[in-house]
Amino acid sequence: MTKEHLLAIDNGTQSVRAMIFDLQGNLLAKSQVMIDPPYHSPQPGWAELDPFVFWDSVCLACQNLWEMPGIEKEKLAGVALTTQRGTVINVDAHGQPLRPAILWLDQRRTPGLKPIGGLWGLLFGLAGMKETAAYLQAEAEANWINTYQNEIWNATHKFLFLSGYLTYQLTSRFVDSVGCQVGYMPFDYKHLSWSSPSDWKWQALPVRQEMLPELIPPAGFLGEITPEAAAATGIPAGLPLIAAAGDKACEVIGSGCLEPNIACLSFGTTATINTTHKKYIEVIPLIPPYPSAIPGRYSLEVQIFRGYWMVTWFKQEFGMDEERLAAELGKRPEELLDEMINSVPAGSQGLMLLPYWAPGLKIPGPEAKGAVIGFGDVHTRAHLYRALLEGLSYGLREGSDRISRRSHTPIEQIRVTGGGAVSNPVVQLTADIFGLPATRPHMTETSGLGAAIDAAIGLGLHPDFETAIATMTRTGESFEPNPANHQIYSELYQRVYLKMYSQLKPLYEEIRDITGYPPKF
Repeated sequence: MTKEHLLAIDNGTQSVRAMIFDLQGNLLAKSQVMIDPPYHSPQPGWAELDPFVFWDSVCLACQNLWEMPGIEKEKLAGVALTTQRGTVINVDAHGQPLRPAILWLDQRRTPGLKPIGGLWGLLFGLAGMKETAAYLQAEAEANWINTYQNEIWNATHKFLFLSGYLTYQLTSRFVDSVGCQVGYMPFDYKHLSWSSPSDWKWQALPVRQEMLPELIPPAGFLGEITPEAAAATGIPAGLPLIAAAGDKACEVIGSGCLEPNIACLSFGTTATINTTHKKYIEVIPLIPPYPSAIPGRYSLEVQIFRGYWMVTWFKQEFGMDEERLAAELGKRPEELLDEMINSVPAGSQGLMLLPYWAPGLKIPGPEAKGAVIGFGDVHTRAHLYRALLEGLSYGLREGSDRISRRSHTPIEQIRVTGGGAVSNPVVQLTADIFGLPATRPHMTETSGLGAAIDAAIGLGLHPDFETAIATMTRTGESFEPNPANHQIYSELYQRVYLKMYSQLKPLYEEIRDITGYPPKF
């Protein structure tokens, strides 16, 4: 029997999905297990979860897959894994967790750490990056565990991302993909390897080299499914596990964004814009690009940290009527929210929103806050909701402009994916703001498809990434920009939005001095 099917496991924030793809990029079967709740908060702002919840969800998602009609395990050629980025787990020598995982959403910080000194400290000072470096130290989960749970840190054999933990569960090997290294680790983003001994990150973090897994490039061989993992998941023992990348990087290639002029807009909990490049380019100086799902390439990314989480925030704070009515009508609340979007003209009659509900590293800086300006007596909840979505798209367009300037490559096409991209009005206003057609990929499971593309290359089922992406990805519905709306948006973007942060930054700093929020480092 020909082995030409690929199993992709996608461990996101809200759920785990196990999917089978063929070599043409068709989704043959899918099993989804919700992670409920997606995390626990022992203290405000914390986000933790027992790592076994992730593993048990992977096992259940796979086991459910085999019960579907027509699924033949014998056709599977291999497995690939993609996960949420930045979630970390301490394990002992047997791969057993020593404490709950700290999720990427976690907001705890470690104040009072010793600043980076020596030559690196001097260089950060000259570059105006001292507070950014202190921010990175305070945000690093390793520093918090070492400071407040030192006995656990001292007992840690390996400090892993979620991808490395699940890879160990599947293969019994402490290995991970280069493409999954996004977070507060001593990783050299330029050379796509662990940092050299002289790198400042070893001074900023308590992590030691021996605590880290071996790194394998995307499409490389991570190991084989062990008999123990096979018994737990139902995946055939001995099946090869091929390195993929983090979920955002997999979304990029799963959306067909191989060339640097094609951008992937991800409308997820964190909203991002990504392009794939062969050269190392810092879109924001001293802030590195992330590893691509293609070995040796880089994913130039600009983030809006809270992103489409703001839709959930809006529903919770202002959308009670829609939540109630949707339940009565048997609809999703988002369907009613879409009607709200369409009830308001482009530009929200001058209501403008700066989407910095969470501070950034440099642009925006750690003092940043969100803002809404332009209120008048004509404005309603519907205006605020549309302004929120427009603000997110303005922010992504600003990211697009930064990427184009720094890379000297204009973005000419955009693909839209993620949960927010299922909304036609959201995609349409994105096209209008960018002045480019906004095109959905042929399927919504782009991160899983990207992982399957890595598997296809690693297993030799497609000769190269160009062939695999051309064969396994296609475009779906496309939304053409409305010229009149684009004119309004361009004026608001150029004459208002781009000035908002610089005008408000001194006031943000005053608010921070007075209230202590966000905290200084």
